[in-house]
Amino acid sequence: MKKLVASLSFILVSVFVSHAHTINYQLDKMKDDEVIRKYLELGFTHILPYGFDHVLFILCVFFLNTSIKKIILQATMFTLAHSITLALAVYGIIAPPSNIIEPLIAISIVLLALENIYNSQIKPWRMLMVFVFGLIHGMGFAGALSELGLPSYAFATALVSFNVGVELGQLTVILVMYILVSKIFSKKEWYRNRIVIPSNIAIALTALFWTIERIFFYLK
Repeated sequence: MKKLVASLSFILVSVFVSHAHTINYQLDKMKDDEVIRKYLELGFTHILPYGFDHVLFILCVFFLNTSIKKIILQATMFTLAHSITLALAVYGIIAPPSNIIEPLIAISIVLLALENIYNSQIKPWRMLMVFVFGLIHGMGFAGALSELGLPSYAFATALVSFNVGVELGQLTVILVMYILVSKIFSKKEWYRNRIVIPSNIAIALTALFWTIERIFFYLK
Protein backbone atom coordinates (compact mmCIF):
# COMPACT_ATOMS: atom_id res chain seq x y z
CA MET A 1 0.00 0.00 0.00
CA LYS A 2 2.83 2.40 0.86
CA LYS A 3 4.51 1.69 -2.48
CA LEU A 4 1.20 2.38 -4.24
CA VAL A 5 0.75 5.72 -2.48
CA ALA A 6 4.36 6.64 -3.29
CA SER A 7 3.79 5.76 -6.96
CA LEU A 8 0.69 7.91 -7.13
CA SER A 9 2.60 10.78 -5.53
CA PHE A 10 5.30 10.42 -8.20
CA ILE A 11 2.65 10.53 -10.94
CA LEU A 12 1.16 13.69 -9.47
CA VAL A 13 4.53 15.44 -9.47
CA SER A 14 5.56 14.23 -12.91
CA VAL A 15 2.47 15.48 -14.76
CA PHE A 16 2.57 19.10 -13.54
CA VAL A 17 3.15 21.79 -16.18
CA SER A 18 2.63 25.51 -15.57
CA HIS A 19 -0.17 27.36 -17.32
CA ALA A 20 -2.27 30.50 -16.84
CA HIS A 21 -5.38 30.49 -14.69
CA THR A 22 -8.80 31.31 -16.08
CA ILE A 23 -10.32 34.73 -15.41
CA ASN A 24 -13.86 35.56 -16.43
CA TYR A 25 -14.02 39.34 -16.63
CA GLN A 26 -17.80 39.26 -17.01
CA LEU A 27 -17.90 38.19 -13.37
CA ASP A 28 -16.22 41.48 -12.38
CA LYS A 29 -19.67 43.06 -12.40
CA MET A 30 -20.62 41.02 -9.35
CA LYS A 31 -20.43 42.48 -5.85
CA ASP A 32 -18.32 40.80 -3.16
CA ASP A 33 -21.31 39.22 -1.41
CA GLU A 34 -22.57 37.91 -4.76
CA VAL A 35 -19.17 36.34 -5.45
CA ILE A 36 -19.18 34.62 -2.06
CA ARG A 37 -22.72 33.32 -2.53
CA LYS A 38 -22.13 32.17 -6.11
CA TYR A 39 -18.93 30.25 -5.37
CA LEU A 40 -20.26 28.80 -2.13
CA GLU A 41 -23.14 27.41 -4.16
CA LEU A 42 -20.80 26.18 -6.91
CA GLY A 43 -18.62 24.38 -4.36
CA PHE A 44 -21.58 22.81 -2.58
CA THR A 45 -23.31 21.65 -5.77
CA HIS A 46 -20.02 20.21 -7.01
CA ILE A 47 -20.54 17.71 -4.18
CA LEU A 48 -24.34 17.63 -3.95
CA PRO A 49 -25.93 16.74 -6.26
CA TYR A 50 -23.37 16.71 -9.10
CA GLY A 51 -20.23 15.22 -7.54
CA PHE A 52 -21.24 11.57 -7.26
CA ASP A 53 -17.62 10.39 -7.46
CA HIS A 54 -16.58 12.75 -4.66
CA VAL A 55 -19.60 11.64 -2.62
CA LEU A 56 -18.50 8.01 -2.92
CA PHE A 57 -15.05 8.99 -1.72
CA ILE A 58 -16.55 10.70 1.34
CA LEU A 59 -18.67 7.60 1.98
CA CYS A 60 -15.45 5.57 2.00
CA VAL A 61 -14.10 7.98 4.60
CA PHE A 62 -17.30 7.51 6.59
CA PHE A 63 -17.63 3.71 6.53
CA LEU A 64 -14.40 2.72 8.31
CA ASN A 65 -15.29 4.72 11.39
CA THR A 66 -17.97 4.77 14.03
CA SER A 67 -16.58 7.89 15.70
CA ILE A 68 -17.84 11.14 14.18
CA LYS A 69 -14.66 12.88 15.35
CA LYS A 70 -12.44 10.46 13.40
CA ILE A 71 -14.66 10.78 10.35
CA ILE A 72 -14.47 14.58 10.41
CA LEU A 73 -10.71 14.43 11.03
CA GLN A 74 -10.24 12.43 7.84
CA ALA A 75 -12.61 14.72 5.95
CA THR A 76 -10.59 17.72 7.17
CA MET A 77 -7.37 16.08 5.95
CA PHE A 78 -9.06 15.51 2.59
CA THR A 79 -10.16 19.17 2.48
CA LEU A 80 -6.68 20.42 3.34
CA ALA A 81 -5.16 18.33 0.55
CA HIS A 82 -7.66 19.25 -2.16
CA SER A 83 -7.42 22.93 -1.17
CA ILE A 84 -3.67 22.85 -1.85
CA THR A 85 -3.85 21.40 -5.36
CA LEU A 86 -6.98 23.38 -6.24
CA ALA A 87 -5.21 26.63 -5.36
CA LEU A 88 -2.04 25.60 -7.23
CA ALA A 89 -4.07 24.71 -10.33
CA VAL A 90 -6.21 27.84 -10.23
CA TYR A 91 -3.17 30.10 -9.82
CA GLY A 92 -1.52 28.44 -12.81
CA ILE A 93 1.36 26.81 -10.92
CA ILE A 94 0.34 23.32 -12.03
CA ALA A 95 -1.69 22.04 -14.97
CA PRO A 96 -2.97 18.53 -14.18
CA PRO A 97 -4.16 16.82 -17.40
CA SER A 98 -7.73 15.52 -17.20
CA ASN A 99 -6.87 12.30 -19.01
CA ILE A 100 -4.72 11.32 -16.02
CA ILE A 101 -6.56 12.98 -13.13
CA GLU A 102 -10.08 11.72 -13.88
CA PRO A 103 -9.11 8.03 -13.94
CA LEU A 104 -6.96 8.57 -10.83
CA ILE A 105 -9.96 10.01 -8.99
CA ALA A 106 -11.90 6.84 -9.77
CA ILE A 107 -8.94 4.64 -8.79
CA SER A 108 -8.63 6.47 -5.46
CA ILE A 109 -12.22 5.50 -4.65
CA VAL A 110 -11.55 1.86 -5.54
CA LEU A 111 -8.49 1.74 -3.28
CA LEU A 112 -10.18 3.40 -0.31
CA ALA A 113 -13.19 1.08 -0.64
CA LEU A 114 -10.86 -1.96 -0.69
CA GLU A 115 -9.11 -0.58 2.37
CA ASN A 116 -12.48 -0.51 4.14
CA ILE A 117 -13.23 -4.09 3.10
CA TYR A 118 -9.93 -5.60 4.23
CA ASN A 119 -9.35 -3.51 7.36
CA SER A 120 -11.82 -3.03 10.17
CA GLN A 121 -9.74 -0.38 11.93
CA ILE A 122 -7.83 2.71 10.87
CA LYS A 123 -4.24 1.84 10.01
CA PRO A 124 -1.28 4.27 10.30
CA TRP A 125 -1.24 4.86 6.54
CA ARG A 126 -4.93 5.76 6.35
CA MET A 127 -4.45 9.51 6.83
CA LEU A 128 -1.66 9.51 4.24
CA MET A 129 -3.96 7.79 1.76
CA VAL A 130 -6.74 10.30 2.35
CA PHE A 131 -4.30 13.20 1.99
CA VAL A 132 -2.71 11.93 -1.24
CA PHE A 133 -6.10 11.15 -2.74
CA GLY A 134 -7.30 14.58 -1.64
CA LEU A 135 -4.51 16.11 -3.72
CA ILE A 136 -5.86 14.22 -6.73
CA HIS A 137 -9.46 15.27 -6.12
CA GLY A 138 -8.39 18.91 -5.77
CA MET A 139 -7.13 18.82 -9.34
CA GLY A 140 -10.53 17.52 -10.37
CA PHE A 141 -12.21 20.42 -8.55
CA ALA A 142 -10.00 22.80 -10.53
CA GLY A 143 -11.77 21.68 -13.68
CA ALA A 144 -15.09 23.00 -12.40
CA LEU A 145 -13.58 26.42 -11.71
CA SER A 146 -11.74 26.54 -15.03
CA GLU A 147 -15.03 26.12 -16.89
CA LEU A 148 -16.65 29.02 -15.05
CA GLY A 149 -13.60 31.19 -14.52
CA LEU A 150 -12.93 33.55 -11.63
CA PRO A 151 -13.47 37.31 -11.18
CA SER A 152 -10.16 39.17 -11.53
CA TYR A 153 -10.80 41.50 -8.59
CA ALA A 154 -11.95 38.79 -6.13
CA PHE A 155 -9.83 35.85 -7.15
CA ALA A 156 -8.96 34.68 -3.63
CA THR A 157 -12.48 35.32 -2.32
CA ALA A 158 -14.01 33.13 -5.01
CA LEU A 159 -11.44 30.38 -4.42
CA VAL A 160 -11.96 30.33 -0.65
CA SER A 161 -15.74 30.44 -1.07
CA PHE A 162 -15.62 27.48 -3.45
CA ASN A 163 -13.55 25.48 -0.96
CA VAL A 164 -15.93 26.31 1.87
CA GLY A 165 -18.84 25.22 -0.31
CA VAL A 166 -17.11 21.89 -1.02
CA GLU A 167 -16.47 21.38 2.69
CA LEU A 168 -20.11 22.11 3.53
CA GLY A 169 -21.19 19.57 0.92
CA GLN A 170 -18.86 16.96 2.41
CA LEU A 171 -20.05 17.63 5.96
CA THR A 172 -23.65 17.35 4.79
CA VAL A 173 -22.96 13.86 3.41
CA ILE A 174 -21.18 12.83 6.62
CA LEU A 175 -23.83 14.16 8.98
CA VAL A 176 -26.70 12.63 7.02
CA MET A 177 -24.97 9.25 6.98
CA TYR A 178 -24.08 9.53 10.66
CA ILE A 179 -27.67 10.30 11.65
CA LEU A 180 -29.36 7.77 9.35
CA VAL A 181 -26.81 4.93 9.46
CA SER A 182 -24.02 5.10 12.00
CA LYS A 183 -25.97 6.36 14.99
CA ILE A 184 -28.64 3.70 14.52
CA PHE A 185 -26.73 0.65 13.29
CA SER A 186 -23.00 1.01 14.08
CA LYS A 187 -23.22 -0.80 17.43
CA LYS A 188 -24.98 -3.80 15.95
CA GLU A 189 -22.86 -6.95 15.64
CA TRP A 190 -23.83 -7.31 12.00
CA TYR A 191 -23.07 -3.67 11.05
CA ARG A 192 -19.76 -4.39 9.31
CA ASN A 193 -20.84 -7.60 7.54
CA ARG A 194 -24.25 -6.38 6.41
CA ILE A 195 -23.66 -2.67 5.79
CA VAL A 196 -19.99 -1.68 5.63
CA ILE A 197 -18.62 -4.51 3.46
CA PRO A 198 -21.53 -4.72 0.96
CA SER A 199 -21.59 -0.93 0.62
CA ASN A 200 -17.88 -0.76 -0.07
CA ILE A 201 -18.04 -3.63 -2.56
CA ALA A 202 -20.70 -1.68 -4.45
CA ILE A 203 -18.61 1.50 -4.26
CA ALA A 204 -15.46 -0.31 -5.45
CA LEU A 205 -17.26 -1.90 -8.41
CA THR A 206 -18.84 1.42 -9.40
CA ALA A 207 -15.51 3.23 -9.22
CA LEU A 208 -13.77 0.43 -11.12
CA PHE A 209 -16.32 0.83 -13.90
CA TRP A 210 -15.64 4.59 -13.91
CA THR A 211 -11.91 3.95 -14.08
CA ILE A 212 -12.25 1.77 -17.18
CA GLU A 213 -14.81 4.11 -18.73
CA ARG A 214 -12.63 7.19 -18.22
CA ILE A 215 -9.50 5.52 -19.53
CA PHE A 216 -11.23 4.47 -22.74
CA PHE A 217 -12.93 7.89 -23.04
CA TYR A 218 -9.59 9.69 -23.08
CA LEU A 219 -8.06 7.12 -25.43
CA LYS A 220 -10.53 8.08 -28.17
